[in-house]
Amino acid sequence: MISVVDICGLCGLDLEQIEAIGEHEHLPDVAAAALAAYLLHHNHGLEQIRDMIVDDINRALVDNQTAHAAELLMALRHLYEQNPSLRAV
Repeated sequence: MISVVDICGLCGLDLEQIEAIGEHEHLPDVAAAALAAYLLHHNHGLEQIRDMIVDDINRALVDNQTAHAAELLMALRHLYEQNPSLRAV
């Protein structure tokens, strides 16, 4: 059986980031990790992942799910910390 650690290792993102992609694209974690791995190897893939997380944050705020928005914000923060080049975009 594949574990959460295996899923994160598949693409190099945190579980929170994978879950945000899955939420945005309506995918289970394994499929979201595969999509993330694909995007990370393509031009502007990081930007697409960032945009998915930002969309999820906005949707959570509109739905008044502030705790979930805060969790997603931390996932976005970690994405920026792990990928300093994303700040220049």
